[in-house]
Amino acid sequence: MIARLAVSVLMLGFAALHADAACERSSFRIILDVGHSPESPGAKSARGVDEYQFNLALAAVIEAHLQQRGYTETTRMLTGGGRAGLGNRAAKANALQPDLFLSVHHDSVQKAFLETWSVNGSDQQYSDRFKGWSLFVSQASGHPNESAAFARILADRLLASGLPFTRHHAQAIRGENRRFLDASRGIYRYDALAVLKATEAPAVLMEAGLIVNRGEEEQLAGADRQNRIASAVTDAVDAFCASTRGAR
Repeated sequence: MIARLAVSVLMLGFAALHADAACERSSFRIILDVGHSPESPGAKSARGVDEYQFNLALAAVIEAHLQQRGYTETTRMLTGGGRAGLGNRAAKANALQPDLFLSVHHDSVQKAFLETWSVNGSDQQYSDRFKGWSLFVSQASGHPNESAAFARILADRLLASGLPFTRHHAQAIRGENRRFLDASRGIYRYDALAVLKATEAPAVLMEAGLIVNRGEEEQLAGADRQNRIASAVTDAVDAFCASTRGAR
């Protein structure tokens, strides 16, 4: 097991090294879509923090990693307003003509799994039953194969970083029932997701982890987990950029 892990790490480093020559980082346009908005903040964490705050923080760390690697055309996209404003995210992204679109989110569970606990005298809901990241791809988009390819690369980098994925979205219950596009890599198919379906570039939505899980919430709020995710994303972008530029 240790030998296999060492080989995997060496292979990832070798791929990143060769991406330098094949990938024109300074001209590769990346959009980091910060999921939700102040007016429509998404899920609540186990300690009552809005998902939007987690999305904003992680996207900033990913942006810093990408720019440090040379991806100077990286844009952290913020969207104001409620649901109507969020519905315009794809159009806003398309106007920037990206080569890659990554929507950054944090996850929750269905209400049936939530329990209540007290945080600083206030009742909050949590669930420690599930943890881990997940990736979503729309096969109804204009770039289904490229989107799935980036998702596979990103999943492999996250797994190589020791970060597991969650399977709870595949459960046969109301609100879930998501089909796996790749069950070994935590990649789900979600054709109707508008921000992926309407974006005119390879597009993936990443749920970075479950903020309703009390232990994972603390990890996701910390620099170590944020940097591990950002490093995995940056290495995945390197490999994807190299493969797409080499095919042109």
